[in-house]
Amino acid sequence: MIEKLINEIEEKYDRLNRELSDPEVMNDRRRYAELAKAHSDLQPAYDLVRRYRDAEQSLAEAEELLSGDGHAEPEMREFLREEITGSRTAMEELTEEIRAAMLEPDPNDEKDIIIEIRAGAGGDEASLFAGDLLRMYTRHAEQKRLKAGILSSSPTGMGGFKEVILEVQGKGAYSIFKYEGGVHRVQRIPVTESGGRIHTSTATVAVMPEAEDVEVEIDPADVRVDIFRSSGPGGQSVNTTDSAVRLTHVPTGLVVSMQDEKSQLQNKVAAMKVLRARLYEMKIAEQQKELADARKSMVGTGDRSQKIRTYNFPQGRVTDHRVGLTLHKLDAILQGDLDDFTDALAAKDRAEQLQASGV
Repeated sequence: MIEKLINEIEEKYDRLNRELSDPEVMNDRRRYAELAKAHSDLQPAYDLVRRYRDAEQSLAEAEELLSGDGHAEPEMREFLREEITGSRTAMEELTEEIRAAMLEPDPNDEKDIIIEIRAGAGGDEASLFAGDLLRMYTRHAEQKRLKAGILSSSPTGMGGFKEVILEVQGKGAYSIFKYEGGVHRVQRIPVTESGGRIHTSTATVAVMPEAEDVEVEIDPADVRVDIFRSSGPGGQSVNTTDSAVRLTHVPTGLVVSMQDEKSQLQNKVAAMKVLRARLYEMKIAEQQKELADARKSMVGTGDRSQKIRTYNFPQGRVTDHRVGLTLHKLDAILQGDLDDFTDALAAKDRAEQLQASGV
């Protein structure tokens, strides 16, 4: 199986090289750009293939020398045996790397994202936990040199949020955050609890790739726009103009309200971003239903109804239930240290893709 895959990679790489050298292709800027991208995408897999071929050659040479010279010194024979073992190990490892390199990349991985965080069960404690998650994601974005900004929020009097919508922009934003979608559970003693009892609360996170105009077409006639006066916590007025915007997508019934920006236009632009992302999420969900064997995504699937992660404050630990990984560094995780979880989930994702693809 691996030999067939390696041959296909070598043949495709050679073909792309020939086409890129063709004068007709070089004069066709669009075609040349497409082939150049395909060549660039294939390069990592081809580099692994070259390393595999080198290990394969080293193995063949060592086996030939070992079998052909029965009078070799014991030290040389031991050296050749080690060379054979090392080459075989390298080929096994490279086989897995090559298979993984040939998996189709997630087309959304490089996109900017919308993260929606909503307080779930637990009242005030749930809203405070939603605020904790907002800070965790904002700091993680900063660590990855991504730009994060709040599009909309519904703060509570205690400093938490009923709902907050965060936009994260930058290369690979979706690939960094896509495994965060689901129900997050917190176990801790609330500040309002006088008896010292541990309470369990939840917050729901949705991670959506931002959609381009070409990916989601929105007919302006399908969107009802309502303008109203912004209001803050407790009913206080945020400003004195009618700048808040509510968009209703009539065909689907989706409603998005924005009031955090100062102008009506800014709120409308922000609301349209969220509406487009939600419609794109619905589009993805429909595709996933049609492809029952396709890789599951954290966005637009039933996975949101499951508790994906538990944050236990008394024991200082965080457990991700999807991979069974428990880390005893709660404070660091709440400061944005999510790499261990992301790496484990990405590895699980790749393993499932490889199993499904049969590569």
